[in-house]
Amino acid sequence: MRTNSHTKPALCLSVALLTAAYANVQAAETFKVCADPLNPPYSDKQGHGFENKIAELFAKQLGQTLEYTWFPQRMGFINNTLKAEVDNQEGVYKCDVVMGVPAGFDMTATTIPYYHSSYVLLIAKGRGWDKITDASQLANLPLEKQESLKIAMFDQGPGATWLQYIGLLAQGIPYQTMSGDSENNTAMQIDKDIKAKKIDMVVLWGPLAGHVISKSPKNTYTSVLMPSGLPGMKFDFSMAMGVRFPDKERKNQLDGLIEKNREQIQAILSKYNMPLLPIPKPEKPKDD
Repeated sequence: MRTNSHTKPALCLSVALLTAAYANVQAAETFKVCADPLNPPYSDKQGHGFENKIAELFAKQLGQTLEYTWFPQRMGFINNTLKAEVDNQEGVYKCDVVMGVPAGFDMTATTIPYYHSSYVLLIAKGRGWDKITDASQLANLPLEKQESLKIAMFDQGPGATWLQYIGLLAQGIPYQTMSGDSENNTAMQIDKDIKAKKIDMVVLWGPLAGHVISKSPKNTYTSVLMPSGLPGMKFDFSMAMGVRFPDKERKNQLDGLIEKNREQIQAILSKYNMPLLPIPKPEKPKDD
């Protein structure tokens, strides 16, 4: 076909529109999730995580095919997944939903929360700490007993702040929040180290504690909620789903799915041994 300088822009525009139309159709047929391939209890390639299960539920209800973009949960996760365009195709992204982010997360728009959990003090039984029923008891132990503590926490997190607050930071054994290890996530490593008696207890985010509990026989651990209301420390958080900031339509769709499936989501989460607390009501905006 012969073209001239006037028809070329129109032809380019037509191609661009067709490409965009195909991308939109493809997006409508797939539920595209950004996830870590080895991040129990959240997600893995086998679909065992609770985020996998909830994504399966949503995709089924939407009549869409579930599709994953896999990338380790570490620095750059959002930029390499949710915000990453496919082969530099403008407006076509690798994936559209991150199934678990803190409510109000600053790198994505967030849905309404779908669960609320807390850090816990997870204690291995039978190692001399069975009388601990409240985290604050550690601060009042005899000095000799305190010095024998083998307590783990994240290197950056409220557990480290709390240990410093009660004067036991020197007894803390730090773990990286994001290890970048392709064979172990932090919960998996802590599970191994507790069993090897390298540590006896850990201040751990609820879902991760649930994973550790699930890897041992019943009554292996005591799980104590971390105290709320301490100055400068927060241990309980609401979790939501993340989408790109301009994607209001998808956010609204996910909000509707969360509301519709509250009971089913709760049933899924309840199988993962995590502490589940009531989701706080959103604060009403203050009058000017």
